[in-house]
Amino acid sequence: MQHCHVIRCTLSRVATPTRAGRPRDAEIDAAVLETTRRHLAMYGLAGLSISAVAEEAGTTRPSIYRRWPDKLSLAVAAVANLAEMDPPALTDDPFDDLVTELEHFRHCITDASALALAGVMLQDGVDSTIQREYREHLVKPRRARIRACVERAIIAGVIPADADLDIAGTFLTGSWYAMAIAGSRPPRDWAVRTATLVWRACGGRI
Repeated sequence: MQHCHVIRCTLSRVATPTRAGRPRDAEIDAAVLETTRRHLAMYGLAGLSISAVAEEAGTTRPSIYRRWPDKLSLAVAAVANLAEMDPPALTDDPFDDLVTELEHFRHCITDASALALAGVMLQDGVDSTIQREYREHLVKPRRARIRACVERAIIAGVIPADADLDIAGTFLTGSWYAMAIAGSRPPRDWAVRTATLVWRACGGRI
């Protein structure tokens, strides 16, 4: 659902290395990933064009293809890079931290039209390595941070120790996807309302 100025590509296989003797240019990586996110937001995954990204980023198609073998791997790298920027800082209030985490999720999924990318990852025929990178760099870190918020509340005695954290975690981000599939636009206060509902369902006090 908050922004850093240092951009790096972290996908090991999706971001393919350049040939020996040609070190990667971090500025090109940054420009390509930022441009890709902007084009995803404007045109969606289906309308993403490597040629258009290369032209706007001030590079060439071959240069992009040396880094990312196809359009899908580039899109995954761009969205993962956004998700890894400025992860929310922890405070002494786990509930507030949970709301902030959901706001960060909202920012990431809307600023790069990442919802469509999530749908593609569920389709048959998608390269298993790209799926794995998507889960490792987008899904797992988010779920781990969300779970940590609730675990801190358990340690503080705010939520009962028998709370079902596995299911609770899926409810939090899952509500966004459910609204999108139903054609509903999540409300502006989605993050706090969702966090409040799940927090109370886990037996927590606010």
